[in-house]
Parts: sequence; C-alpha cells; structure tokens
Amino acid sequence: MLGQMTAPKNLCLLRLSAIGDVCHAVAMVQQIQAQYPTTKITWVIGKIEASLLKDLPGVEFVIFDKKAGLQGYLDLRRTLKGRHFDVLLHMQVALRASIASLCIPAKIKIGFDRFRAKEGQWLFTNQKIAPQKNPHVLDGFLGFAQALGIKPVAPSWNMPISDEDQLWASQIISSDKPIAIISPAASKAERNWHSEGYAKTADHLIERGFDVVICGGPTTAEKLLAEEINTLSKYSLNNLVGETSLKQLLAILKLAHVVIAPDTGPAHMAVTVGTPVIGLYAHSNPMRTGPYNYQQYVVSCYKSSVQQQYNTPLGKLPWGVRAKGSGLMNAITFNQVKDAVKQVIADHYPELQ
Repeated sequence: MLGQMTAPKNLCLLRLSAIGDVCHAVAMVQQIQAQYPTTKITWVIGKIEASLLKDLPGVEFVIFDKKAGLQGYLDLRRTLKGRHFDVLLHMQVALRASIASLCIPAKIKIGFDRFRAKEGQWLFTNQKIAPQKNPHVLDGFLGFAQALGIKPVAPSWNMPISDEDQLWASQIISSDKPIAIISPAASKAERNWHSEGYAKTADHLIERGFDVVICGGPTTAEKLLAEEINTLSKYSLNNLVGETSLKQLLAILKLAHVVIAPDTGPAHMAVTVGTPVIGLYAHSNPMRTGPYNYQQYVVSCYKSSVQQQYNTPLGKLPWGVRAKGSGLMNAITFNQVKDAVKQVIADHYPELQ
C-alpha cells in the first residue's frame, strides 16, 4: 500500500481488455481526472477496446496489439521510448499484460494486492493497492485511484458519443415507443441464455408496449442466435446484430429504456450511459461482475450452480470462483426475467404499468 502521494504529473494505465472491464476502468480514470486535473493520463489498451474509448477526454491511448505476438511488445516499447511516467497502474493480471508492463518506463508500478495478483503479477510491480473484501471488479479498480490518494465517490461516467453516431442511432431505431435492447450473446456460448427464452421475453416486451432491438457483434454464432430469436418470436424484431460499430452500439444503448443481456460487454456499456440492465448470470458471481448500478435486476442461478458443483456453501468458496459447464443458463426461467422487466418498469417507467 502506498503512503501519501501528491498528484502525479504523468500517469500510465495498463488495461488491455475486455469491453466490460475497460468500461469499469473509465469510472476510475474520470475520478482521477476530477481530483487531479493536471495529471496527464496515457492508457495502454487493446485495439477493439480503443475503438470504443478513443474520444475519451484528456486521455492519450496507446494501442497494444495482442495478436501481433513479439512484434506487439516491440511496437509498444518503440512507441514509449524516451517517455517516463511517475506511476503505472498495472490493472490486468494476465501474463501478457505483465510482460507489456516491462515496456512501460515508470518509477512506481502499482498492482493488485497479493491475493488478487494472479499469474505472478506481483513480480512486475513495486507497490500494491489495499486488500478488499469481496469487491465488484469496478470497486477493485477504484482501489487504484485510492492508492493515488483519490477520495472515493460513487462511480459515474462521461462517455463521448459523436453527434453523427447519435443521429444514426436515432434514425435506425426511430420509434415513438420505448426501446428494449436484447444483446443475447456473450463471448462464450455457454454464458448465453436459450433462444426460446429470449424470444418469449421479446414477445412480452412488445406486448408491454416496447419496440425490441437485437444487438450484437459480427460473428457467425451471434448472427445465428439472433436469427433463431427472430424466427421464434411472434413479432418482427429489429435485428442489428453485426450492423453497428461499438460507438454506434453505445449510442443505441443510450437511447434504450432497458437492456437484457448475459455476462457481456454491452451490459456494462449500457451502465455507462445510464440505461437499466437486466443481467442474466449462471457462471460468474453477479456481485463481482454484474451490471454495477443495476444489481437489483439481475436474474441469477449462479449461487445454486456453483454450490452444487463444489458441494460447498457459497460463503466458503473463494470470491469470484466460476461455475463451469454448458447448460447452466437453462436454470433461468422466463417468469424470472418477466418479473425483472416488471420491476424495471415500476422503478423507471411507471407510465407503462
């Protein structure tokens, strides 16, 4: 743990991926900017993630191409040659990130506390954040700001969206009805709910007065899942899977009234623009990785899944342990999701009741 620090002149942040995690990190960055406005911030980040955050005010982005192998490290070293940072916030425990940290010249390199410094991250740092008991990932990141002497406040986000992207979004989903977004696909197929459940949920939302839009990335698996949902639905759904950039998707999420998604990046993107999220969870603990401001709407069978797999009460398992295997999401029922929709409407849109 650090002692008393003054505001660093030059700060480097190392967090390469993933979409949800860099969204969490933005909240921390903007707390640093609010309390240390003269600190220059450089963020070493992955290519896809940079496409979402590239216009973030007051942040210089340096892209690290993890697919480039050794060349990616050489390029990073070349880009930062002659630079020097007062502090490096090493916020990713993956070994490739730790190797990348060797290319970043900084006097102080802050990493996670020893318990969370997996994959030998502690070998690559000379300072640690304070231990935390069962934190959400975002709270874990805020620990880095606190290590700099930042006084913690409730997370908030200022996500830049261009007028062009916002206009495009308003045209592509032009409607006088409230908008519900279903982002059905996670990065791993086992984290997806089934297409029948999504279709029934879409039908229910339409019958409650919403227009429903399906969003997602350009992969074949995501497109096939969206097509299945469309086929099973009684109504015509606006299918934008594979049709948006991340910036355009963010603009759409900002226009939406509710988002339904499993453990996936768009759920956390929606949080950053203040759109309520119904998160669907079975494999990871939503108290650690769920939509930060909308935990009350999470539909989860994580607790029963992980307790059954390990034959141990959840309170006695390591924080963040995952349940493994396919089919776990099938324990989530349509009625549970329907109840969550009802609660979102009651809390945010009582005029729709």
